[in-house]
Amino acid sequence: MVFPLYDDDSDRQTTPLVNYAIIALNIFVFVVLQRIGSNDAFTYSFSTVPAEILQGRDIVTPSRFVEYAGQTIKIPGLGPTPGSVYFTLFTSMFMHGGIAHIAGNMLFLWIFGDNIEDRLGHVKYLIFYLLCGVIASLAHVFATSVFAGDQASLLVPSLGASGAISGVLGGYILLHPKRRVTVILFRFLTDVPAYVAIGIWFLFQLISGLGMLGGGSQAGGVAYAAHIGGFVAGLVLIKFFDSGGRRAPAY
Repeated sequence: MVFPLYDDDSDRQTTPLVNYAIIALNIFVFVVLQRIGSNDAFTYSFSTVPAEILQGRDIVTPSRFVEYAGQTIKIPGLGPTPGSVYFTLFTSMFMHGGIAHIAGNMLFLWIFGDNIEDRLGHVKYLIFYLLCGVIASLAHVFATSVFAGDQASLLVPSLGASGAISGVLGGYILLHPKRRVTVILFRFLTDVPAYVAIGIWFLFQLISGLGMLGGGSQAGGVAYAAHIGGFVAGLVLIKFFDSGGRRAPAY
């Protein structure tokens, strides 16, 4: 597995204000609105629920209790979503399931997002980021509807910035394929080209995503279909958003 630490952004010419704002908003939502994951009412009202997107209507379900390893565990029900359920395609990309979840996502966004914003400009980068996130969520909804083993899978909410960030990685690997990225690769600290670091990451998503064929698109609680969909969206959309302005230096 590959774990990025930082990249070479010595040629960056602008301050990534939008990227900083997105990171700050993610942290604000997780800490204040989700209360570090303890506010189930908020989380289960504004996450993306495949069944709601497919049916175009809000679905509210009661909480239930299950026995696991000798303990009674409460599984919160879906809460009411104010307004259109399609709005959750946006709100869900600013929410996270835990500290490790948000920490990993924000690290990836911090490392790779600034270079994309520097290349596209602030406004284009924001639109690119949000569009990749929405497409990623739709990819998850589609995969769940096709490969889910039962209807209950359609009621499992999904959340996180991973899909949008996957789109950033897709754009990055095309715009800066040879940019050096410092990573921990198989427990070794080394520098590799971006196409190696991101390529290994995507290969892992692709292999892990095959698990959804066996029943559900969230293998181990990870929506790999969203990662793959977001990455592909980034690969395609970056060509439309990149105006061909300041070119990346040769390495």
